[in-house]
Amino acid sequence: MVNITFPDGTVREYEKGVTGLDIARGISQRLAREALAACVDGETWDLTRPIENDAEVKLLTWDDEEGKHAYWHSSAHLMAEALQELYPGIKFGIGPAIENGFYYDVDPGEGVTIREADFPAIEKKMLELIAAKEEIKRQNVTKQEAIDMFSSRGEHYKVELISELEEGTITTYTQGAFTDLCRGPHLPNTSYIKSVKVLSAAGAYWRGDEKKPQLNRLHGITFPKKTMLDDYLAMIEEAKKRDHRKIGKELQLFHFSQTVGAGLPLWLPKGTQLRSKLEEFLKKIQLDFDYEPVITPHIGHKQLYVTSGHYEKYGKDSFQPIKTPEEGEEFLLKPMNCPHHCEIYKAFPRSYKDLPIRMAEFGTVYRYEQSGELHGLTRVRGFTQDDAHIFCTPDQVKEEFLKVVDIIFIIFRALDFEDFEAQISLRDPEDKEKYIGSDEDWEKAERAIVEACQEKGLKAKVELGEAAFYGPKLDFMVKDALGRRWQLGTIQVDYSLPDRFELEYTGADNQKHRPVMIHRAPFGSMERFVAVLIEHTAGKFPLWLAPTQAMVIPVSERFNDYAYSVINALKKQDIRAEVDDRNEKVGRKIRDNELKRVPYLLIVGEKEEGNQEVSVRKQGGEDRGSMKLSAFVDEVTREVTKMMNPQLFNEK
Repeated sequence: MVNITFPDGTVREYEKGVTGLDIARGISQRLAREALAACVDGETWDLTRPIENDAEVKLLTWDDEEGKHAYWHSSAHLMAEALQELYPGIKFGIGPAIENGFYYDVDPGEGVTIREADFPAIEKKMLELIAAKEEIKRQNVTKQEAIDMFSSRGEHYKVELISELEEGTITTYTQGAFTDLCRGPHLPNTSYIKSVKVLSAAGAYWRGDEKKPQLNRLHGITFPKKTMLDDYLAMIEEAKKRDHRKIGKELQLFHFSQTVGAGLPLWLPKGTQLRSKLEEFLKKIQLDFDYEPVITPHIGHKQLYVTSGHYEKYGKDSFQPIKTPEEGEEFLLKPMNCPHHCEIYKAFPRSYKDLPIRMAEFGTVYRYEQSGELHGLTRVRGFTQDDAHIFCTPDQVKEEFLKVVDIIFIIFRALDFEDFEAQISLRDPEDKEKYIGSDEDWEKAERAIVEACQEKGLKAKVELGEAAFYGPKLDFMVKDALGRRWQLGTIQVDYSLPDRFELEYTGADNQKHRPVMIHRAPFGSMERFVAVLIEHTAGKFPLWLAPTQAMVIPVSERFNDYAYSVINALKKQDIRAEVDDRNEKVGRKIRDNELKRVPYLLIVGEKEEGNQEVSVRKQGGEDRGSMKLSAFVDEVTREVTKMMNPQLFNEK
């Protein structure tokens, strides 16, 4: 017999070899239908895998991320099985579950490319295999057995993967005539999958290496209900409308030029205005929290990044060193701002009385991205971080960490990012070689983050292996208007860089000590943040942020002079306004400016000029009637102040 402990602490006794599915059936038929996988002692298992020892067990459903993962992982195998039947001789790369669905990288053979026109046939075959209710079977195999199995099928991509695996860790999964190398977990059978959709086909280099063959990447998604698929597809269509690249072009915010270089955005006047307002907003908050602005060069001596460890981590994937006429002298475009800030700290002797030192910079950094990975503003080669580094004593870490959380909350509220999750990213305990710093320092840093979250009452999901190479971090995952998750704000505790740069301060004991370094970027990067903001708002920015807050529309050319006097008065009150003096009908001007997402339209004609008023129309068609210009200024000022006042948000 084995004792099974459930999440509520209840313990039940079962026969040895009981499965998660057996346990679910014993509780209720509904749970048996909804269970997708089982969490056994913290590890996700197939529902049909026998439990041989006492264990803590949680049954996973669609509401659990791990349940979705098993569902979509099985769906990737289902699509691969369909492809195997439709494209004899096809070779398979990897097919993981991802945040929304799954993909499989495949090599359909020389001269064969799978295109959108082929999707219906693939979907039809997947549905046939679902109807067959094929059992999905797990099997442990030796390394040689796996190599022999996949070699006999000409699956050289799989053989390459197997060659890197350790003996005793290799499993396969079989459904029907399809067998795949896989760790699992998977569904008990194919019938669990109810609705399918192949979403896209693209090229992808094998293992992300441009020097290796390019495969077909097929992205798909499945759901337990057709209505869920319908809702998802509707969301996808809405996402296309909100694509920041499309809206950015419509609103003339930014531009990319192949002549300038791929992945290097050009900020146009209106985009620069928007970005500048974001920067001004954060700069004001930073002043309130006693940050000091600094500026550092866009390049640095190669040795700077060797010392920091960035050259080791980014050297292969970064831009190549810049050589000077001086023999052996090399510079790099900076991939990070932190080494420069360490050198600023070292410029003067520091005492414990000086700490914490908070330095902030909107510093542009450069990292080479493969051309296929570039995507609008979300993936670029040059981006500006709203970077700051706090140098403090170990006793000050928690307090400083909490203050940074306050800053992030202020920003999220001002931009209407109300739905977000916190994620504590720790190092992978099984692969410590990826990281720098001692075990002791890592333990201290990780503990400080966990305790700070607890003290703040912030529920945070813990993810192993997601830490930066120099320290653990707290990331904020924001859900946009469509429910998509974006990683934006980040806070990182670092004991390693102060050690590498030999940073010191004199303590109260008159001895030298190492400061702790906290990395902080509430926006993450200006480029990515603006992209997310565009898609979240569909280009309808909050009033305080809109590049053009008011558009003055004269009903005829006779009133152009009055229209310009209005915008001059508005500009004196720091309200960003323009005049639409085109020789077009008023209705056309209103429609065009509605499409430009201008928050306020001010219509002026004979009556308005005579009364020194404006007729106010708010974005969305709300007619506010006529009012004195001073009253409109007061209304806008109150609205902007309410949005931007940090103290107001701190009180909430």
